[in-house]
Amino acid sequence: MTNERLIEVTLDETGLPAPTPEIEQERRVAIYDLLEENSFAPVPRGDAPAPVGPFRLNLAIVERRLVFTISSDAGEKLAEFHLSLSPFRQVIKDYFQICESYFDAVKHMPPSQIEAIDMGRRGIHDEGARVLAERLEGKAVLDPKTARRLFTLICVLHFKG
Repeated sequence: MTNERLIEVTLDETGLPAPTPEIEQERRVAIYDLLEENSFAPVPRGDAPAPVGPFRLNLAIVERRLVFTISSDAGEKLAEFHLSLSPFRQVIKDYFQICESYFDAVKHMPPSQIEAIDMGRRGIHDEGARVLAERLEGKAVLDPKTARRLFTLICVLHFKG
């Protein structure tokens, strides 16, 4: 197993409303899946070599910015990235809308309609992962599955109740 991976992911949910059961389930599944399989590595900065993993990641929203705090296995802070939330706003809004439709459809609609909504949900999720990968370019290298799961966690941090 490579050391270019996350071994712990935490969310700073300070000041956030309690999540719905669906949002809590999304969070748990995303973290579980991330820890099972991911590829994540900060890139070298300046003359310093790239940090050596495995890594611990804390995600937070601070002063309307997305903050990635990366630490070593021993807990030593290695890097911190602050990303503007502006590029994420529309895709997160779209994702929440389609998730709401999906959760409602699961309760009331036939499988064919649920599948159609789920395909749309996956497309928006892929778009969010693409935006995240672009925003992390030059800061960290991650694979598409890792970007998707991290996008889910970013959405959890945006949940307003």
